[in-house]
Parts: sequence; structure tokens; C-alpha cells
Amino acid sequence: MAKQDFYHYTPSLDAAIVFAVLYTLAAIGTVLQFLRYRSWVWTVMVLASGMESAGYILRTISTQHIYDQNLYVASFSLIVLAPVLMAAACYIVFGRIVFHVVPKEARTTRLLWIPPRFVTPIFVACDVLALLLQLTGAVQITTVSSTAVNAKSKLSRGKTIAQIGVAVQLICFGLFSIIAVRFNFTSKRFKASFEERLGSEKGEKHYTVDGKKLKPNWQAILRVTNFASAMILIRSVYRMVDFSLGKTGYTSEHEWVMYVFDAAAIFPVVSLYIYWHPSKYLPYLGFRLPKHAR
Repeated sequence: MAKQDFYHYTPSLDAAIVFAVLYTLAAIGTVLQFLRYRSWVWTVMVLASGMESAGYILRTISTQHIYDQNLYVASFSLIVLAPVLMAAACYIVFGRIVFHVVPKEARTTRLLWIPPRFVTPIFVACDVLALLLQLTGAVQITTVSSTAVNAKSKLSRGKTIAQIGVAVQLICFGLFSIIAVRFNFTSKRFKASFEERLGSEKGEKHYTVDGKKLKPNWQAILRVTNFASAMILIRSVYRMVDFSLGKTGYTSEHEWVMYVFDAAAIFPVVSLYIYWHPSKYLPYLGFRLPKHAR
């Protein structure tokens, strides 16, 4: 029996090495910042960056062992699932920005279209559902042997499950992106009261909240979150197209598409948060907000 080649092109070793190195450096930077600031809620980004790094390291090995199913499945799954966790990180950061900037009496449904206290739980729950569906679909697609009797039906079922997972992510993340971009404009009216509440003066480089020194330009982390959201959306649209076209589609037969719309699109999501780390701008990044900050 002939061995099955899991790639529909000759995979590039050079491209895999480049992104393996880039994501590994980004993962190291993410871990160092995580430990430096002890921002425990940022565990999701640590996991996501580690998954991307491991995914491209395994892909590097897989390009030299194109008949090894385990390497292909592991690499594909890690690369597909990591951005779902990054989306959760964006939800968390945005939720903490709202609680940091907006006064308690102004945290209304009208401000964000959903109750601010439920922003993170609702979107993270959708993210978990999207992750499980994409994992199930991705594993089913990548483990089907082309010579199996029921290969066609299994591929179709796996593709449908993966598509539903990406659709859930697209809908939820699309709504979140609209809310986050809209907040750029609605949050301007809280700037004066925010500065007054913290007793900060114009031109100050830092202010202190509960003994933690922070940068006053919280809009910077909001802009990074909006940009990261846009990159994740681009990547999610690509994955929806990829799963829809199937193994014989253009995206599955041309490697450059994956590197442009997934690898290159997602890398800034990890790297930008290293420099503009949430802990530089937000006071509470533990797993739970303290009662006085709610």
C-alpha cells in the first residue's frame, strides 16, 4: 500500500523554520513578561504563543517527514487552535479596560450593547465552544485516510464541524470587534473623569493604583487590542474559506496562502502584546477582579 502524503504541495522547510523561530522568540518574550508582571490572567496568551511555537516547530519536522500522520495532525491542530485562545485574551483585556476606565454608574448595557460584567464570560464561553468544534473538525479532517471506505463522509462531517466552529468564532468575534472599535469613540467622554478619579495630571508619565505604577495612556492597549482583533478576524475568514474549499481547494494546494493569512497575520497579535503588555496599563490582571474594582 502506498504511503499517504498529507500535504498537497511540497512544503517549504525554510518558511517553517522562519516562523518556528519567530514564534518561539515571541513565546519566550510572552513568558518573560508574564513572569515579570505576574499577570496570571494572561496565561491564555502564554498558552497560545506556546502552541504557535510548538505548531511551527512540528511543521518544520513534518516538512521532512511528509508521510508521518502524527506530526501533521499535531502541527495542524496547534496552528488552527492557538488563535482561538488569542481571541479569549482580547476579550479579557477589553473587559479589564472597561472596568478600569468606565465609572461604575456608567457601565450600562447601552454602553456596550451587553452588560459590561458579562462581556468577558459571554465571549469566552463562545470561544470555548468554537475551540472544541474546531478541534473536533480539524482532528477528523487530518486523520482521515484517503483510502478508507468512508473517507468522503468523514471528511465532509469533519469539514462541517470545523466550519461551524469557525462560524461561531467569526460571529462572536465580529460582534466583539464592533463593540471594541465603537468603545474607542464612546470612551472619550470618560477621559476627564478617569484622570480626576486617579488624581493624575496632564503630562505625568505614571500614576499609581493600589500600589501599582501604571502608564496613563490606556488608549494604547485598546488600540493594540483592536488591531489584534482585526488580524484574528482576517485569519478566521481565511480558515472558513479553507475549510469550505476542502482538501482539493486552492488554499489547501498552495502553501503561501496559509503563511500570509495565518502565520503572518497572527504573529503581530503575539508580538505587539509583548511591548504593549496589559500590565503596563491595567491594574488588575489576576483571575478575579477585586470587589472594589467591580
